[in-house]
Amino acid sequence: MDLKTKTDKIIQILKKEYPGAKIALHYTNPMELLVATELSAQSTDVTVNKVTPALFKKYKTVDDYAGAETKEFEKEIYSTGFYHNKSKNIIAAAKMIREKYHGHIPETMAEMLEIPGVARKTANIVLYNAHGVIAGIAVDTHVRRLSQRLGLSKQEDPVKIEQDLMKLVPREMWGKFSYLLIEHGRAICQAKKPQCLKCAVSALCPSYKIFFPKG
Repeated sequence: MDLKTKTDKIIQILKKEYPGAKIALHYTNPMELLVATELSAQSTDVTVNKVTPALFKKYKTVDDYAGAETKEFEKEIYSTGFYHNKSKNIIAAAKMIREKYHGHIPETMAEMLEIPGVARKTANIVLYNAHGVIAGIAVDTHVRRLSQRLGLSKQEDPVKIEQDLMKLVPREMWGKFSYLLIEHGRAICQAKKPQCLKCAVSALCPSYKIFFPKG
């Protein structure tokens, strides 16, 4: 079986396993999504979702974030980790969005990558979920781990993993594919103790024989 055919089979299986797979971050508009996604770096969606209700109640517009006081904002996002950089980037991002994009979150990859704190993962998440724009595949820790375990990529760098996946995954599935792998990563294919005996795609996974050589 060639790799593209295998990928298609994996997608079909995971779609049945996780029909409701979607982004776990809570938000009500594109700016909130951008903020939540930047906060989620080196953190968890659960932690971010605990922080954002109070944050979104206080900061309602791009102007609100652009005018935020750095030290105060750091305290408000402290529990998400790396709060110095996140605070600096989010405030700078809001200022750029206000001044360069007239308060509108950009709808192209090139423009998104100009925003402070935004790399391809964040850009893909915001473009797909806020605007329905499919520009690539968001590669987080789950997507990286499962792509390697399933033999879809041998790369370590997220950008190179994304390039490999974009060749294998049908374009219309690029946005959804990340969430299928994330759901499976959380439920079954965990980093330290994958539950291979419960895995719906174990027959297609080269790592199954590594974890269960006598299986």
